[in-house]
Amino acid sequence: MRSIRAAATGAVTLSLVLAATACGGGSSSGGGSDDSPKTLTYWASNQGASIAVDKQVLQPELDKFQKQTGITVKLEVVPWTDLLNRILTATTSGQGPDVLNIGNSWSASLQATGALLPWDTKNFARIGGRDRFVDSALGSTGAQGKDPAAVPLYSMAYALYYNKKIFADAGIAKPPATWDELVADGKKIQAKGKSALGAEGSNLAENIHHVFVFAKQHGADFFTADGTPDFTDPKVVDAVKSYVDLMAKDKVIPVGDAEYAQNQSVSDFAKGKQAMLLWQSASANLKSQGMGADAYGIAPVPVISGTPGTGTQVDSMVAGINLAVFKNTHNLDGATKFVKFMTSDDEQKILNKAYGTIPSVKSAQGDPAFGTPDTTVLKNTLATSAAALPQVASESQFETAVGTAVKDLFADAAAGRAVTTDSVKAALRKAQQQMPAA
Repeated sequence: MRSIRAAATGAVTLSLVLAATACGGGSSSGGGSDDSPKTLTYWASNQGASIAVDKQVLQPELDKFQKQTGITVKLEVVPWTDLLNRILTATTSGQGPDVLNIGNSWSASLQATGALLPWDTKNFARIGGRDRFVDSALGSTGAQGKDPAAVPLYSMAYALYYNKKIFADAGIAKPPATWDELVADGKKIQAKGKSALGAEGSNLAENIHHVFVFAKQHGADFFTADGTPDFTDPKVVDAVKSYVDLMAKDKVIPVGDAEYAQNQSVSDFAKGKQAMLLWQSASANLKSQGMGADAYGIAPVPVISGTPGTGTQVDSMVAGINLAVFKNTHNLDGATKFVKFMTSDDEQKILNKAYGTIPSVKSAQGDPAFGTPDTTVLKNTLATSAAALPQVASESQFETAVGTAVKDLFADAAAGRAVTTDSVKAALRKAQQQMPAA
């Protein structure tokens, strides 16, 4: 999912949606049609610094597609705060787009509605084949063993961004590789009057992304192998506590960040108020806020010990945006052509350069623009030390329930209330009780 956003949440009862007959796109036949071959509607998620920026990036490409195919694409850029609810409403009302962006962590949840076109071998062949796409990106396209519900469009990974001048002023020669080193460096930075590490304590999705990584580093998962929630497993509890303790015990995250939910920590970093930022593909955002690329460095997210890798050395979730088609679209052929266009090598290079993200298509990653030091860190992370969020039907409820639990724990830390193993376990037990029955 995308870093330029607030948490995509809301009062959505997904279990009702899952039980409904999905009918996005509007075809009454239930299988798609070509009744409107000259038009497409496209919901694009907000990737740039503003909706206006997204329109400036996308409209020339949509015009190019129209010139090539004769198909007019009606664009709507949807804010992240609205996107999931808009999609879920469309699955039941039929008043949805033909093509849309989805946060890749939602893939399995939206797949379970039955609203999205399955990308089977035949459909993949129409856009050049499944093998064109990066394996890690394909891992966040739907439940294991089922045809993907979407196609990867933009790939992202978390990294540690650090302010070179603040580090130099504090006598720190290199970025921390472990959490103990980060805490120690944070103390040196605070002694010089700067904040150490930013966070978005009220952003549910950011909370999920980080505690998921901490869980992996503790050898834990939030779900059992059969998809049953297991939020109170002792290792999960320890992982969540370790993340919140960066504020509650270690004091490297400012207590004011408990209220952040609108990317304020990114702005603090860009303005030189804090030394470090854990974020996904932040370069375009930082540039838009006036921070030059020479002012910061980028390194892998710390691990407990050693270096990033697989298993307990995972240091990022597989972040990104997928492109989906409502299977009841009125322009099935045109929608497929549009997906092929957006995932072509040329468009992958253009769009991912504009957004500071990584192409999901292997051949496009060879462009020199994606060989810079910062993009190399992101590519290596995606290839060697990133894991997909749980590909289960209840994933979106998981984000809301556990994300809220972490938000509440940060609020406790900010208010001076003790964050203990018992309080973390109680918060996670409450979150697990909010999950739908199996």
